[in-house]
Amino acid sequence: MRRGSGQAHDPPAAEPVISSKSATPWLIAWHGDLADWLDRLGWLRCTSDWLSAVLGPFRERHQDNLVLELLHGGRWMGHPLHPALSDLPVGLWAGVVVLDAADRDPAPRRGIDAAGMLSAAGIVAAGATALTGLNDWAVSDDQDRRIGLFHGLLNTVALGLQGASLGTRVTGHRGTARALGAASFAVTAAAGYLGGHLVFTRGVMVSRVAWAIEPRRWTRALQEADLPDDTPAAVVAEGRQILLYRHGGSLYAIDNICSHAGGLLSRGPVADLTVTCPLHGSRFALADGCVSRGPASQPQPVLPTRIRNGWIEVRGSQPAPRRPTKGRTQP
Repeated sequence: MRRGSGQAHDPPAAEPVISSKSATPWLIAWHGDLADWLDRLGWLRCTSDWLSAVLGPFRERHQDNLVLELLHGGRWMGHPLHPALSDLPVGLWAGVVVLDAADRDPAPRRGIDAAGMLSAAGIVAAGATALTGLNDWAVSDDQDRRIGLFHGLLNTVALGLQGASLGTRVTGHRGTARALGAASFAVTAAAGYLGGHLVFTRGVMVSRVAWAIEPRRWTRALQEADLPDDTPAAVVAEGRQILLYRHGGSLYAIDNICSHAGGLLSRGPVADLTVTCPLHGSRFALADGCVSRGPASQPQPVLPTRIRNGWIEVRGSQPAPRRPTKGRTQP
C-alpha cells in the first residue's frame, strides 16, 4: 500500500509468454507435420525417383498420344478425370462395410452376395482410378510427387485387402471377409485424406490462373521497341505475370503462369502461334488461350493489348468500372 493514497496498488501482471508450440498446438499442425515426415522418408524418395526415371521418358515419347491425354480428362472434360473416378471405389466399398454391418446371419455361405457385388464393382473401378492417377502422377513434381506416391501405395494396399475380402467371401468365410473389407476401407480413407491434402492444400491439378483478373485498367507492360518479332517476352503488370508475343504485326498476350502446374510459358518454345509449357508439355494457342495438348485442362486467360506512345499496354479481362454502380453502398 502506498502511503497517503488510501488505496492498494497491485504490481502490474506480467504478460503471458506465448511459445510457438502453444500458438500452434499439435491438433492444428499435425497434418503439416505428417506431410513433412512422409516427404523425408528415404525409401519413398528413392522409389519416387526410380519410378520417375522409368515413366518420365515414356511419357515424353508418347505425350502426343490421345489415349494418355484422355486419361487426364484434359480439355474434353474441363478437369482431371482421376478425382471423379476415385469416388467410385470409396462409395462402393463404404457400401460393403454398411451391408456387412447390417448382415446378422452368422451362417457361412458360399458365393457372392450383395456386399460381394459392391466389392467386385469397387475393385474394377479402383483399377481405372489407379490408371488415371498414375497418369496424373507422372506430371507432378517434388513433394507432390512423393506424397502422391504414398497415396497410391495406400490405395494399392486397400485394393489388395479388398481382393482378399472378396476371395474369402466367395469361399464362405464371411467373418474374415468382413474384417478384411473393413480394413480395406480404413486404408482407403487414409489414402483419400492424402489425396485431399494434395488437392486442397497443395493445389495439385487446380487451375493456377482461376483468379487472374489484373490489371483492371490499361497498364504499361513493355516498350514497343523492346519486343522483337517471334520472341516471347515475360512482363509483370500490377503483379500479374504475362507472356507477350508479336508476329506479323499482331500482338498476343496471355497469362504467363501455366494453368496446369504453374510453369512459366515464356521459357517454352513457340511454334505456329502455339506455346508449349516447359514443365509438362501442355500447349496453348496464343490467339485465344485454348488448350491444344494436355495435361492442362483449363485454357490460358487472354489479355487485350494496345500500343500507346511507344508502350505496349495490357488490361485484364475485367476492367474497372468508370463510375460507381447505382445503388451500391460506398465504404
